[in-house]
Formats: sequence, C-alpha cells, structure tokens
Amino acid sequence: MNGSVSFWWNQIDLPETRPALPGSIQADVCIVGAGYTGLWTAYYLKKAVPELRIVVLEQKFAGYGASGRNGGWLTNSVTGGREQYIKSHGRDSAHRFQTALNETVDEVIRVAAHEGIDADIVKGGEFTVARNDAQYGRLAAYAAGEAEWDNTDVELLTAAQARERINVAGTTGGAWHPHAARIQPAKLAEGLARVVESLGVELYENTHVIEIAPGQAITDRGTVTAGHVVRATEGFTAGLKGLHRAWLPMNSSLVVTEPLSDAVWETIGWDGRQVLGDAAHAYMYAQRTADDRIAIGGRGVPYRYGSQTDNDGQTAQSTIVLLKTLLNTFFPATGSAQIEHAWSGVLGVPRDWAATVGLDPQTGLAWAGGYVGTGVTATNLAGRTLTDLILGNASDIVSLPWVNHRVRNWEPEPLRWLAVKALYTAYGWADSAEQKGRHTTSPLAKMADIVSGR
Repeated sequence: MNGSVSFWWNQIDLPETRPALPGSIQADVCIVGAGYTGLWTAYYLKKAVPELRIVVLEQKFAGYGASGRNGGWLTNSVTGGREQYIKSHGRDSAHRFQTALNETVDEVIRVAAHEGIDADIVKGGEFTVARNDAQYGRLAAYAAGEAEWDNTDVELLTAAQARERINVAGTTGGAWHPHAARIQPAKLAEGLARVVESLGVELYENTHVIEIAPGQAITDRGTVTAGHVVRATEGFTAGLKGLHRAWLPMNSSLVVTEPLSDAVWETIGWDGRQVLGDAAHAYMYAQRTADDRIAIGGRGVPYRYGSQTDNDGQTAQSTIVLLKTLLNTFFPATGSAQIEHAWSGVLGVPRDWAATVGLDPQTGLAWAGGYVGTGVTATNLAGRTLTDLILGNASDIVSLPWVNHRVRNWEPEPLRWLAVKALYTAYGWADSAEQKGRHTTSPLAKMADIVSGR
C-alpha cells in the first residue's frame, strides 16, 4: 500500500470522522490543529480548569498530520541542539531545557498508562549507529560533549558492543542513551483524542481554518471567537493566510516490512526495542514494531515547490526504492522481506531549525511547533507550557529558552526550493564521500550546516 495516510493508521483502521464545526460559536480557548500539540494542550487545560470551553478545529481528522505518520520516536532531543541557547540564555537555562525533555518522555508514558492509552510503548532508549570512520568520529565527539552535561547519560559503544545490541552491517561503533521510547504514533493520537473528548473538549473535524486573527479562528464553516487562539498546525502552517513563509513543510517518508521471521530477528538482534538512528548527515530513523516489522524512514523528496503539502501520504517510487535499499544495506537478512506499506508526511521547519512555543498576551494568540521531527516528546512539553502561559501560571517551564522564541521567515520562491534542494544534495554527497572512505566529516556537510542555519 502506498499512502492512505500511514501504516500506523491502517493498522488500527482509519477513524470515523467527527462532525464539522456547525457554525460560528464562542469558546474560552480555540485550538487550531488536532495533532499532538493541540491534543496535549486541550488535555492539560481541561484537567487544570474543567469549566473552560475548549474547541479544537481539525481540517481532516485528529492525528492526520505528522502525529499519525511519524517514526514513533519518543525521545529527549532539543530541536536544533541545546548549545544554541547557551549564548542567549545561559548554560543553566539550556540544562533545564534538556532536563525538562528527559522528564517529558516519562510524562507521556505516565499519562498514557493513567488514561488507558495502549500505544505499544517500550522505553528501550535511543541507539545511534556509525557505519564509517567519519560517522564514528562525530559520534565520539557527540558523546564527549554530552558527558559535560548532567543527565544526558550517553554511552559510547565500540563496534562489537554496538553489534551485540543491534547487528547493523558495517558498524564501526554506536551510542545509546536511556531517555527514549518506541511508540505506535496513531494509537497515541487516537487515544488522546478520545480522552480529551471524554473530558468535555469539543473536537470538530473536516473544518478548514483559513485564517487566525486576534480572538478569532476563521474557517470555511464559521468563525470561532475565543479569548485565546492556539496555532498548532506544524507542517501545515504554510496554508494559513499570512504564514506561507513562516515554517517550511519538510517531507519525510517511511516504509514498513512484513512481519519478520524469528530467524531474521536472531540475526539482527534488537531485543531491547530501542529506536534506531544513524550518524549520517541525511540520517535515517527506524523502530522494531510491536508485531516484529521494521519501520524505517528518511527524507526522500524533502521539499515540494511552493511549500505544498500532500493529501494522503503518497510516496514517490524512487523514495521507496531508496528506503528499501537502505533497509537491506543495514540488515542484509531482510533482503527477501516484502515492503507492505510506504507513506510520507510533513514536519515544520523554522528558518533557524529551533522549535518554539509562546503567547502574545496583547492579542491572545498562542503557538507551538517547528519541531523538525522531534515533536513526539516536545509536543507534550509544549502543551503543558501553553497551559501555564494561558492560565498565567509562573511555572518553571514557562521560562525555558524556547518560550516566545521568534525567528525570521524563509526566503521566497524559488530561493526556498533551490536552497533546500542544494542542502540535501550536499548532505548526500558528503555521506557518499564518507562511506567511500573519507575519514573525517566532509566540508560539504559543514558548509551546508552553516548555510541552513542548523
């Protein structure tokens, strides 16, 4: 199957669509977007103040976007890197941000258990593999840098130690940390939507928001008027009036195998169910699913001209071939395994690659997003932060360095398209040079990092 939103949704069946907005209404808080950000925000707001009238608007169905299509990594990454905040906010603030994300991994697991959401969660940590000398050099430098911070808990592994955990062909080393879990993304989205509705949140689907303005969410079915309006649209932000260049919608694609035999798993290992990534510049990400498949993803065609977004996850055949080749290169024992499903989705990329959450008290407009693929965890922290900002709670998390962070717009077309295409071409060339024997990081990748703002 190609597209049809995602394998995750098809595994549990696509949901029946909820009713659309019946016309113009009033609310205390209106949330635009029923992905993880919107659902977590609704959850914590309603838990804190049950009498609030909270309305969530969704153009398709809850979890239709990145929340139901991602690789299932619940991990502690600071989007764009922790070090960017040292100069602007100080080392202590950057450290608090990292600690908050560590704790957020466990908060998601706690809420899922408390609310009876079975999302196939296994906290096996995050495993990063190196497959050449240059990658291992970067991984060793990363591990040394992480050792200078408390609570990062990164272990650098030799090639033999890494292969004992997951037997990736060509392994030159690895790294692991415990602050990550594997999830089934659609199960988490479906469960959160069900829970917030049970709390009394009004969730309207098939409702297209055209514009967000102070005190208003203007849709094709009426206007919701509210004291606070939250923008939680991530990769679909470019479709809102006046926000076409705010966040770039970056495509990411996945394929999933048929269930693999015990004999194949005996060769691969992966008994700890860690989420798996690599140290390449154009990196991959993967998980061993609850029913013993491998889901593996990468950038594919990273950007569509004009910030276009897809409708149902349809994926180019060339991307499917690329991901299957990557799968078989990493795990030769999967050579005869069938690919059962391919799909794609978009994630939001700010110009400086740093996620943000905030509230303008003068207008009541709030926002969160720009996670660049790290949103499974960050959305929960964003939802709690938005709750405290809206309610005026002076908590520790409202002073974290991503709060009210602003960034300039992306360049207009065709510069935007040319830049993204050039960046990923450079990363691809750099990876190729390193895999062919270059022992240190390619200068092409370093130059691309500077240009991209990463």
